[in-house]
Amino acid sequence: MKNMKRAVKTIGTLGLVGCAILSSPFAVAADSGWLAGANLGQSRADIDDTRIANQLRDYGLSVRSLDDDDTDIAFKIFGGYKFNKHFAVEGGYFNLGQFEYKATTTPAGTSTGKIKIQGLNVDAVGILPFTKKFSGFGRVGLGYAEAKDNFNSTGGVPAPADSSPSKRDLNYKLGLGLQYDFTQHVGLRGEYERYRINDAVGNHGDIDMLSLGVVVMFGAKAEPAPKAAPPPPPVVVAPVRPKGAYCSVLALTYEINRDVIQRDDEEKLRVLVTFMKKYPETTARIEGHTDNVGTSQENMLLSRRRAQSVVDHLVSNHQIASSRLTTVGHGEEHPTADNSTEEGKRQNRRINAVITCATDFEGLRVAREKTAIAMEVEFDPYSDNIKPEYQIEIRKVANFMKANPTVTATVEGHADKVAGLGAGQTHPTPKVSMEVSQRRAAHVVQHLVDFGIARSRLSAVGFGQTRRIDYGATLVGQQENRRVVIVFNYPK
Repeated sequence: MKNMKRAVKTIGTLGLVGCAILSSPFAVAADSGWLAGANLGQSRADIDDTRIANQLRDYGLSVRSLDDDDTDIAFKIFGGYKFNKHFAVEGGYFNLGQFEYKATTTPAGTSTGKIKIQGLNVDAVGILPFTKKFSGFGRVGLGYAEAKDNFNSTGGVPAPADSSPSKRDLNYKLGLGLQYDFTQHVGLRGEYERYRINDAVGNHGDIDMLSLGVVVMFGAKAEPAPKAAPPPPPVVVAPVRPKGAYCSVLALTYEINRDVIQRDDEEKLRVLVTFMKKYPETTARIEGHTDNVGTSQENMLLSRRRAQSVVDHLVSNHQIASSRLTTVGHGEEHPTADNSTEEGKRQNRRINAVITCATDFEGLRVAREKTAIAMEVEFDPYSDNIKPEYQIEIRKVANFMKANPTVTATVEGHADKVAGLGAGQTHPTPKVSMEVSQRRAAHVVQHLVDFGIARSRLSAVGFGQTRRIDYGATLVGQQENRRVVIVFNYPK
């Protein structure tokens, strides 16, 4: 009954503490700051019955029975400081309760003893986060405990010289626990602790405490985020570009200094037309490229004529509205192969047609044709982190590849004029731009792997600034250039 009354009283106190914490206005971060709390549980003592019996025998008495009350209600109140997510220092007051024994002897007599233990402690706490809210911890520290004994005897048992001795002593303590954070303000702990105790009559032993507790953090400080170079001051606000833009990419090649569509490319164009007619909201950017034969000025004009010839063909022969088509000429600026060989030059004499905004791409089935399908992922300046809105889109890409197990993908990373700029830089070096583009491509590949696509079906390549689709003089153009393009390779 005594233990039950104490438990009810202490639980009521902890309940009031918990309610006060839950309604408090503390705003905290989980990584560092001050903390406070309280635990309630059960303690268990290691009573040395053998030593008690031997002492009674020294008086010429034999022990008929020896009963122990070696458990009690225990509690502690603590506070401390959490330096970071892995380390804290805590200290406070603990009360381990009262423990008793009663021995009956022959000749008739009794010997009873009680001990109460309380004290102060300070601990170093190591923390191991398992998830954002769930963590384990271990503690090692010092406890300064006061042990108060009380002894009584009757009958043939001699009275003790000092019936109420006490002792204060410094000893170690250890512990393990788990913590679950309901919010950034309040957490629940479960703990096991062992206190080393020396009493006033020469006994040395351990008292274990198993408890549940409430902990609150307040006045917290978040760990500072790494400093990034500030972006250049905006001149205009860039309009938001539609997200989830899947693309059909078409490659047409040309003879030297020609802008006429080859007969065998008609098949590719028909696939392109079918795609655009299936998705009437799509638009297309027709990009012209050349090899390095001739002057740069001549090649720029030739690349524009090649792009325009495709537009004219789509409008005249397939009734695609001209308002859905735009042209870009890149001349010899963006080669995809080595211009020192004839085969490389042939590959560089090409048209790329990028058709955007087909929104139900995930359900498409791959046909055995020579057209590729692509998806663009845009990035913030200086960043290779994938924006949240692209997470769902990348998952759709993974679903498409799962539905078409023969399809492989090449993830191409690109950078703009401000990619990865550091303090004091006005233009990134080619090396910096290349590293940023490679990281962007690698992040997208890792997301696809996390969504269940075998890495053997994926490749990542960085192009830095070598394949800009805009001169980057405006924020809109810079946004166009910092991208990753996922190109799916159909089986042939």
